[in-house]
Amino acid sequence: MKIAILSRNPDLYSTSRLREEAEKKSHECRVIDTLKCSIDITTANPAIWYTGEKLERQDAIIPRIGASITDYGTAVIRQFEMMDTFCLVGSIPLGRSRSKLRALQLLARKGLGMPATGFAHDVHNTRQLIKLVGGAPVVVKLLEGTQGRGVVLAETAKAAESVIDAFTELKADFLVQEFIKEAGGTDIRAIVVGGKVVAAMKRTGAEGDFRSNLHRGGSAEVIKLSPEERSTAVRSAKAMGLNVCGVDMLRSNHGPVVMEVNSSPGLEGVENATGLDIAGMIIEYLEKNAKPNATKTKGKG
Repeated sequence: MKIAILSRNPDLYSTSRLREEAEKKSHECRVIDTLKCSIDITTANPAIWYTGEKLERQDAIIPRIGASITDYGTAVIRQFEMMDTFCLVGSIPLGRSRSKLRALQLLARKGLGMPATGFAHDVHNTRQLIKLVGGAPVVVKLLEGTQGRGVVLAETAKAAESVIDAFTELKADFLVQEFIKEAGGTDIRAIVVGGKVVAAMKRTGAEGDFRSNLHRGGSAEVIKLSPEERSTAVRSAKAMGLNVCGVDMLRSNHGPVVMEVNSSPGLEGVENATGLDIAGMIIEYLEKNAKPNATKTKGKG
């Protein structure tokens, strides 16, 4: 099978591990820089050109699209879909997961647990927005932030008003969410592959930081999920239409609440914490499901 990994850096842990496992299973695998792809849009014979040459047909692609190039990355995935290549992450699910607001609306529609969340463009009454999510402390998140950047904990109503006013002045889109104090600076990441939770870890933030991102100095350890947490992770992946994803949850007093569904979850932290071969599981999923014209969400809004 010919597999292409869409990644800007072949040396990244996740990219190199996926390539390693694909080649270990005797597949032909190459890493393609998404931004070096040129799209040839035609009705009869859509194609992708790469570094000056027409890209030969691939049986499957594994998108590892960075948040900064989501729009172009989505266009490249759509072109592969037009060419009947199996896409591990389809263009529509990628777009859903990258829009924090859209993702939360889809999860809410499916009845999944979430922190109380408020969103407004013209914040003429800051106090009302804070009250909407249960009052201070609140978490204010930029819609475009990733890996914990653009996330602020406002511990008092006055601090929340100041942060909201600052973001509003900058004309930045943001969410206001209730702060789940009982989570104690930890969250859970569950890795879902093919509708099943294959691994889970608990992430703990660095001392003095309420954010648990490993990129920001947090630590990780293996954890056993409750049946409700496992079900929440699977249902979240299904709501997004994602074959593979990382579902980030907090343990609240009223059950698991979903914070984010990541369409390109990093593999280093979870493989090191659990000792599991997640990259190998992803390649095995491709082996079983990568058939022409089989991307389930193709053409759906």
